[in-house]
Amino acid sequence: MIIGLAKEIKKEEYRVGLTPTSAKEYIDHGHRVLVESGAGNGTGFADAEYCNCGCEIVSDRRKLFADAEMIIKVKEPLAEEFDLFHEGQLLYTYLHLAAAPALTRALLDRKVTGIAYETVSEADGSLPLLAPMSQIAGRLAVQEGAKYLEKPFGGRGILLSGVPGTPRGKVLILGGGVAGSNACRIALGIGADTTVFDVSARRLAEIENTFGNSVKTLYSNPGNIDMAIREADLIIGAVLLPGAAAPRLIRRDDLAKMKPGAVMVDISIDQGGCFETSKPTTHTDPVFNVEGIVHYCVANMPGAVSLTSTLALTSVTNRYGLQLADLGIERALTESAPIRAGLNCMAGHLTNKAVAESHGMSYIMA
Repeated sequence: MIIGLAKEIKKEEYRVGLTPTSAKEYIDHGHRVLVESGAGNGTGFADAEYCNCGCEIVSDRRKLFADAEMIIKVKEPLAEEFDLFHEGQLLYTYLHLAAAPALTRALLDRKVTGIAYETVSEADGSLPLLAPMSQIAGRLAVQEGAKYLEKPFGGRGILLSGVPGTPRGKVLILGGGVAGSNACRIALGIGADTTVFDVSARRLAEIENTFGNSVKTLYSNPGNIDMAIREADLIIGAVLLPGAAAPRLIRRDDLAKMKPGAVMVDISIDQGGCFETSKPTTHTDPVFNVEGIVHYCVANMPGAVSLTSTLALTSVTNRYGLQLADLGIERALTESAPIRAGLNCMAGHLTNKAVAESHGMSYIMA
């Protein structure tokens, strides 16, 4: 198969879909790998490193897309890339289609086969291609939230750890999954007063078993959330419904109940955000203020630590990508349940129920 590694064009996206080492795995399996010139620059991988592994450098991205049977990326395609795709082409990347109606329509119109990293699922329900980025985003959420709690950035002037004789900052984490539990780990590590919310009693028990009495857990319902946001200094939204739009857990009216200068970090922004007032931001312009509350909604948080993120991502994506290349899409879908779960669209049809419901469209079973 001819593999095309596309350079990311999303603003301040520095990750890359294949390292030279992971690209070589495809070559060792007998495939050709076309690399768009400069694709690895943001992560520190020069074109020469890809060449040394047997890749072919392509400076014309239209030619790369035209020749490649499978395109590997990190982030979802942007509008200026829509016309580059052709019928039957395989796209392997994060898609987040529930929050992207224009992209959804473009992939359907061009009859692209889309395998979304975020919905590839193992038999135990785990999301192996989303997990490493969720781990990074969760850990970054506390780091970024702590910074924007500083007064020069519009925050309350709170040190999350406190010092002897002062109260510790209160961190509220909505969602106890991979991102939420990693946020919890960092918040507790710096000494914050930390509470985790989740709808699953089993997950709350697992959080307590992992972190002990240092963490507080509460069942996620409107009453408990309403009570907690009044005292929170930092709120981290880490809610995930695989493939679907994130539920809105904090409404605009709730902001008036919160402490002025509190910070909200919305990890769920790729799926539309779990705060009603959220909107995507960038690393150079990461925050905005609504009714005295600082919002951090960077849509590609792991891109800030591009080398760590790329190494973590490619270590898990290659396994399934090689199956796609080695077997071809039809056989891969037959033999691999995780890849079937990752299929979001094919031959002009949606194949993911949650995505279809988000857009009020029909779907077919993969």
